Amino acid sequence: QVQLVESGGGLVQAGGSLRLSCAASGSIFSIPAMGWYRQAPGKERELVSAITTGGSTNYPDSVKGRFTISRDNAKNTVYLQMNSLKPEDTAVYYCYARLFGVDYWGKGTLVTVSS
Repeated sequence: QVQLVESGGGLVQAGGSLRLSCAASGSIFSIPAMGWYRQAPGKERELVSAITTGGSTNYPDSVKGRFTISRDNAKNTVYLQMNSLKPEDTAVYYCYARLFGVDYWGKGTLVTVSS
């Protein structure tokens, strides 16, 4: 089993930056896919970014060029650097890991972007 704990959320003005962290309970070296989803009030959860063990990344157009995902296998941590934040980025951000076909989720961290 994998336990994930997010941190780094908070309140930021539009145009600002935040870095989210996702600490895993064990080694993430063998976890083939990790990433971030977000869910805004009244909306469905959507993919924000994903990263494989090989370092391949994936972003939707809504965050491409502004968000960067990275993983530090030595620290068992995945990061999400978010720049040029917009009010529409306001959401609860969830870290996930997919291992042997099972998805594991953190409890989420709230990001609020004020205009």
